[in-house]
Amino acid sequence: MIEKIIALSLRKRLIIVLLLISLIAAGVYQYRRLPTDAFPDISPVMVPIFAEAHGMAPEEIERLITFPIESAMNGLPGVKLVKSTSAFGMAVIYVYFKDNVDIYFARQIVSERMTGAMADLPEMHDPPILGPISTGLGEVFMYYLAADDTVDTKGKDKNTYLRELNDWFVKFQLQTVPGVTEILSMGGHILQYQIKVNPHLLNKYDLRLEDMEAAITGNNANAGGQFLVLGAEEYLVRGVGLIEHLEDLRNIQLKVISGTPVRIRDVAVVEFGNEIRRGVVSRNGKEEVVAGIVMKLFGENTSEVIARLKAKIPEVQTALPKGVSLVPYYDQSRLVANALATVKKALFQGAGLILLTLLLFLGNVRATLIVAFSLPLCALIAVLFMGVTGMSANLMSLGGIAIAIGMLGDASIVMVENIHRHLSDEKNKGRNPFKLIVTAGKEVGNPILFSVAIIIIVFLPLFTLEGVEGKMFSPMAFTISFAMLGSVAAALLFAPVLASLLLRAGPGKEFIFIAVLKQIYGFLLTVALKIKVFIVILVLAVFAISVMLFFRLGTEFIPVLEEGVIQVNITMAPSISLEKATDTIMKLERSILRYQEIESTIAKIGRPEAGSHPHPVNFAAIQMTLKPKEQWKNHKDKSALIASLNEELSQYPGIQLNFTQPIQNLFDELLSGVRTQLAIKLFGDDLDVLRKKAEEIRETIEGIPGLVDLSTEQSFGQPQVQIIADRNACARYGVNVSEILELVELAVGGEVVDQIFLNTRRFGIHLRYDEKYRDNPETIENLLVHMSDNSRIPLSQVATVKKQLVKTGVSTLKVQCRLKHVSPGASQRNVQDLFRFPQSHARPPYAGTPADDKCHPADRILPLQHRIGEADQVDEKSKHNMAKKRRKIDKQQNL
Repeated sequence: MIEKIIALSLRKRLIIVLLLISLIAAGVYQYRRLPTDAFPDISPVMVPIFAEAHGMAPEEIERLITFPIESAMNGLPGVKLVKSTSAFGMAVIYVYFKDNVDIYFARQIVSERMTGAMADLPEMHDPPILGPISTGLGEVFMYYLAADDTVDTKGKDKNTYLRELNDWFVKFQLQTVPGVTEILSMGGHILQYQIKVNPHLLNKYDLRLEDMEAAITGNNANAGGQFLVLGAEEYLVRGVGLIEHLEDLRNIQLKVISGTPVRIRDVAVVEFGNEIRRGVVSRNGKEEVVAGIVMKLFGENTSEVIARLKAKIPEVQTALPKGVSLVPYYDQSRLVANALATVKKALFQGAGLILLTLLLFLGNVRATLIVAFSLPLCALIAVLFMGVTGMSANLMSLGGIAIAIGMLGDASIVMVENIHRHLSDEKNKGRNPFKLIVTAGKEVGNPILFSVAIIIIVFLPLFTLEGVEGKMFSPMAFTISFAMLGSVAAALLFAPVLASLLLRAGPGKEFIFIAVLKQIYGFLLTVALKIKVFIVILVLAVFAISVMLFFRLGTEFIPVLEEGVIQVNITMAPSISLEKATDTIMKLERSILRYQEIESTIAKIGRPEAGSHPHPVNFAAIQMTLKPKEQWKNHKDKSALIASLNEELSQYPGIQLNFTQPIQNLFDELLSGVRTQLAIKLFGDDLDVLRKKAEEIRETIEGIPGLVDLSTEQSFGQPQVQIIADRNACARYGVNVSEILELVELAVGGEVVDQIFLNTRRFGIHLRYDEKYRDNPETIENLLVHMSDNSRIPLSQVATVKKQLVKTGVSTLKVQCRLKHVSPGASQRNVQDLFRFPQSHARPPYAGTPADDKCHPADRILPLQHRIGEADQVDEKSKHNMAKKRRKIDKQQNL
C-alpha cells in the first residue's frame, strides 16, 4: 500500500506540488482566522442569576430570594451543580451545566424556570436577571473616564456627571462592537431625584409616606388618546404628564386642607442626590474615577474583540465632551500576544536547532531543506485541523506543536535519509532514480506509520480527561496528534516528490562530522563492552536516583504566566464603611506608588452593578501597571518587588493581602471557586461551628513552609441595627407589624418609587426620611408609628431597637451545604507539597469527635454532620492519590 502511494505521488508530481501549495495557502489563511487566547477557556457552561433587593440583610436574601430560586433550578436537564451567594442587597445563583449543553439552551430553560419561581419571591423593585452571556475569563477590557477642570458638568458633581456619561453614552457606543455582550459600570455616583421627608411636617398634615408614593406615581405619566381627524389630516392625541424638573416634583399635591393644597415641598426637601452605591474606583490614590468593565460574548475571539474595541475608542473619544477622556488601563491582548510570542519563539528556536542538527548529520543542504520544509507544513496541517474542530490558538494548543517540533521532522528525516542513502550508494549507480525512491520509501514506510501511531497512542489518556483538566490539556493532545498526522503526509507524499526534484543520484562522500562521530562512538562502545557490569550498575543507580527525584518533583495545574501586571486583593474588617474602605485603599495606593517600578494603580473597592461577583465593600483589588523592566532600579525581578510590597503593606492594621495577577486570579476562582491557589472548604449546616473550626484549621496549618497570605473567609462580624417588633405591644396598641416594617423599609431604608425620563435617560425618584431623623438607633426609636385609630405612637413602644453582630453573607452549594473557606496562598513552593500536613501541625482529636485513624487530622476538629474538602489547582486524580497517601502516613504515625 505504501509503495503504491509513493509511486502514485511520483507519477503525479505536479498534482502533489499543487496540493502542497494549496495546503500551505489554506494553512496560512486558517491561521489568520484562528481565535487567539492566552489559555484555553476552562469556564464551565454556567448561567448566573442576579437578584437585587436593595437594603435587605443577607439572612433575608438567603431565606426569601436565594433559596427559592436555587431550589427551582435543581432538576433542570443537564444541571450538574447549583451554587449561590447571599450578600447585603444582592443574591447571586450560579447554575452549572454539563459541558455538552448549549449555552443559549441553558439560558432559555433557566429563564423559563425563573418565571415559575417568581411566585415564591417577595415583591422586588427589580426582578431577577440573567448575567451576561460570557465566561469566567470574559473581562477582556477595562477603561476609566477622567475629566479635567475645564469640563462643564452642568452643575453636577464631577463623578456623577462622568457616571451619567458612561451609563448613557459610552456603554451604548461600545456595546455596538461585535463580540461585546455587556459593559459593567463601577465608581462615580448615579444621579437621583431625592425627596427627603420631614416626619414632623408629615404628621402635622396627617400624611403617610404611602400617600406621597401614590401622589408621585399618579402625577408622573403620559397617555395616548388615539387620533383626531381635523379636516383632511390626522392629529395624534397625546396626554403629557411626565415630571421633567425638580420644580414639577416639588409642586405635586398631596392633599387639600380648607382649599389650600399641601404640596411635596411643604413636607420635604426635593433636590438632586446620589444613589446608594456599593462600589468605588480610585486612581493612583488621588481621585475617584468612573470605570467600565467590558465582557466578551461567549465563544468570541478575544484578540479580535479587543482589536475592534481599540478601533472604536477613537470614535467614541471624539464624541465625548471637551475635557473628558476615555483611558483604557487593562486588556488581555498583551497577555495573549506574549503567550503566543513565547510559543512562536520556541517553535522558531526548535526549528533552527533541528535544521542545524540535520545539516551536521546529513551533510547535504538539499536534504536538509526537504526536512526543514516538512516542519512548517506539519504545523499548518495541524492549524487546518484546529480550524475545522473550532479550537483556538493559545499557549496549550500551539504549545502542543512546540512540544512536538522535534518529532514532526522524524518521519521526513527517516524517509529523506534513506532516499539519500539509496541514491548515493555506489551499487545503485545507473538505476532509475524513481524506482530507487520507491524502494527506499517502502523500506521505511511501515516503521514511520508505527512510530507515529505509538506517539499518538501515548497521548490517548489526555483525550479521556473531562471537566477543567480536559478543557486545559486536550487541546495540546489534539494539536500534537494533528501535527503527527501531518508528518505522515509530509513523509509519504511530499518528501519523495521533493527528493525526486532536489536530490541527485550518484555516489557521495561521507560527511566528515559523521566520520568523526563514528570513530568516537566506536571507541566508547569498545570500552563499555569491557566494563559491562559497571555500566549496568551505573544505569540502575541513575534510574533509582531519578525515580526518587520524580516523587519529590513539585506539581502545579498550570505554570504561572507572566502578565506584566500585579494585583493585590485586600480584605478589610466586615463592618467597615465604604467611605473608610476607600480612604484606606487610597492610602495603600499612595504607598505602592512610592516604588519606582510601578507606573500607576487602579483600585476597585466593593462591586460594580449587577453582572459581576457580589463583593462586599470590605473587599478591594488594586491593579498595578509596571514600568518596562529595563527601567527598574531597586528590585531585580517581580518576586522581589512583591516581597517588598507585602512587607510594607502588611504593616497597615486590619487588612489581609493576597498577591496575584488579573488572569491568574480569575483562573484560581474558576478552578477552586475561591480567588486563591489553594483553599480548604468546610461543609456543614451550622455557620457558627464552621466559623470556629475554620479558625482552628487556620491556626493548625499556619506554620507550614510555603504558605503565604493565609486567611479565613470573613463571614461574621457585620454589625446590624435590628428593629424587632414586640407582638404583645403591637396587639395592645392596635399596630400591625406591617406598619413597623413599612417604616423600616421606606422611611429608614428609602425606596425608588418612580422614574423621571429625560429623553432616553432615566433617573430614579427616591423617597426617604431626611438623614437627621434616622441617623442613629435613638432617633429611629422616636419615629412615630400609625395605630388602628389613626393616632401615632413612638416606635420604641412597640419594637426593640438594638445593635447586633451577625454573619456578613451565606454561600450555599446545592441548597443544603454551607461553605467556609480557609485560603492559603502558595509561594516559592508547589501546590501539591502543601497537601502534606506534617505531624508537627496535626492536633489530637477533640472531645466528642470520632478518633478514626482513617480520618485526616484536620477532619477531626469538626463535629458530626460537618466535613472538610480541598479546592486547588491539582487535578482530581492527583488529589485522590494524595489523600490516600496522606491517610496511610497518618495511620502509620498513629495520629
